[in-house]
Amino acid sequence: MEILGLGLGMVLLFIGFGLLIGVLFGFFGMGGSFLVTPALLVMGYPTRVAVGSGLAFVFGTSVIATLKHRDMGQVDYKLGVLMIAGTTAGIEAGKEIVIHLESLGMAGSIISVTYVFLLGGIGAFVTYEALKGGGGGGIDHDQADAEVDDDDIPEIAKKIQSYRVPPMMSLRGGVSVSLWLILAVAFVTGLLSGFLGVGGGFIRMPALFYLIGVPVPIAVGTDLFEIVFSGGLGSFLYAMDGGVDLSIVVPLLAGSAFGARIGSAATSIVDEDEIKVYFGLMLLGGALAVAVREIGNVYGIEVLNTVSLVLILGSALMVSGAVVYSSVTALREESQSSSPA
Repeated sequence: MEILGLGLGMVLLFIGFGLLIGVLFGFFGMGGSFLVTPALLVMGYPTRVAVGSGLAFVFGTSVIATLKHRDMGQVDYKLGVLMIAGTTAGIEAGKEIVIHLESLGMAGSIISVTYVFLLGGIGAFVTYEALKGGGGGGIDHDQADAEVDDDDIPEIAKKIQSYRVPPMMSLRGGVSVSLWLILAVAFVTGLLSGFLGVGGGFIRMPALFYLIGVPVPIAVGTDLFEIVFSGGLGSFLYAMDGGVDLSIVVPLLAGSAFGARIGSAATSIVDEDEIKVYFGLMLLGGALAVAVREIGNVYGIEVLNTVSLVLILGSALMVSGAVVYSSVTALREESQSSSPA
């Protein structure tokens, strides 16, 4: 039996994968969307299709998640529009790089190596911060309109904000920063979006906080708002070159639409500090999966492709499961504390 040109087993696999990623996206305001492209590469899809379909999936999922954060007042539209302007140029540049590398037969390897270093580096940082119990990265969903406390601003953001290069922009949360910094962050993350086929949230959200100093709740909501446009533009550009496969995107979105609702609901009852370490480990798992696949390709070890796919799906399953488990535990404790003695 075939659905959308795929076997029933593949359709169910994509729906399940989309469900896991939807939970992550709804809960973190970023999450597992960056796992889609390497998963498709592992499955043997051409680089252009993997990147383009990944961006199309990001677009659909971000629309769902953005609506939730808009209702919570966590979107800075002025910052979002500026980010869109810089990201647009970056995505086009990233797409051209992929097409050029593809013509040289080098796209898959270079994108994979970039994934390994990028996901590994960020994953190691997040895991380290979580294990040492450091703050400055947790998402407080109940303080969307809070002004930035000086003690909450990372030192690097304070340093960057001290350079008053006009024109200066006033952002929500009492932040004042140079327009050129905003555009630079937007261009670089847009470049990575177009090059890697990701929404860029796992890079851009930390950049908004650690470099620009925007409060984390606003950084999350604004990042998602920007991803709606960058993901939409990126998938459109790739679709024009035949890089979007709807038989992949549709079942992924079917799963993520439900998963995003679960993840969004969990944000109101779960303390994210409990599972930050799992998020960091998920990034490390993605990096390891791509590294294993590349080793398999270089040395012709086919079984490593299967190992790589298991690592990717396992990473998403682990963190999604942690979110659901923490939600159930929190609800149970709340029920027990409210019940009469």
